[in-house]
Amino acid sequence: MTDMQNAILFHQYDISPFSEKVRVAFGIKGLTWYAVEQPVIMPKPELTTLTGGYRKIPVMQIGADIYCDTQIILREIEKRYPTPSLFVGGDKALGWGMGLWTDRVLFQAAVAVIFGTTEGFADEAFIKDREKLMGRPFNTDEMRAGAPMMMEQLRAQLDWLEEQLSDDRAFLMGADAGIADVNAFYNLAFIRWIAPAGAAVIDAFKNVVAWEKRIQDIGHGDRQELGREEALDIARDMASTETETADQGEPNGLMPGDQIHVMADDYGRDPIAGELVSSSAQHVAIKRNDPRVGDVVVHFPRAGFFVMKAG
Repeated sequence: MTDMQNAILFHQYDISPFSEKVRVAFGIKGLTWYAVEQPVIMPKPELTTLTGGYRKIPVMQIGADIYCDTQIILREIEKRYPTPSLFVGGDKALGWGMGLWTDRVLFQAAVAVIFGTTEGFADEAFIKDREKLMGRPFNTDEMRAGAPMMMEQLRAQLDWLEEQLSDDRAFLMGADAGIADVNAFYNLAFIRWIAPAGAAVIDAFKNVVAWEKRIQDIGHGDRQELGREEALDIARDMASTETETADQGEPNGLMPGDQIHVMADDYGRDPIAGELVSSSAQHVAIKRNDPRVGDVVVHFPRAGFFVMKAG
């Protein structure tokens, strides 16, 4: 195996929509990366060994640095591989803000259409797993009843994309693909993988369909494969490159060395415990230890995550 110190190890599964978001970013940047296939449902022992309990997919690993959530993954990719930039025309605030729409409002419409119009995709084990993840019932009967309304919501949001593409631009922000395309495309891919009724709604938008094809033509970069145990060995044998940094603007007085908990604000709200290493307005990194891998540093975004002092 080649030197893996700076290799991108991407913990994912192929039909994960949020993994598709990052795979498209790999394609835009022409990156080589290693797919570490994880199960669709719990248990995911190798993943939680690295993350301290965070179970959502995807997770990116570079050595002993572990990045949880697509927001921080994309931010780190952009920092390490700035060319070509994901921020076409420098529209960073718009790109990050759009991600909140596509990850929450558009994604929820996509999920409702997929599970409300497709029979047999969600078996009992999947439903129980997602109920535990979300902390509420995963009621496919209710989704089926609500599918007509959610098809309307999906159609309305697809029309926004259609309008944006109506001036014959190739991608959402102009001639080059960027974070806006990354954010929007994965929801449509998710629908097409599973839900023919949802795909038919997409097909009514000719500009969107042509744009989808252009995104697909970009590809996913250079994908290699790596086993889960091999990924753990790499974390064990490497040291984190994160440096201890105090955030002078930290509103709650958190400092490096503090014991803290980090958890998502929407679902999968398992608190992840560790020692604060560094933080900023957009990023928090905690050090934790596991007998299998030793010390690792786990990174989270701040938007969409709560950070609390332990105790």
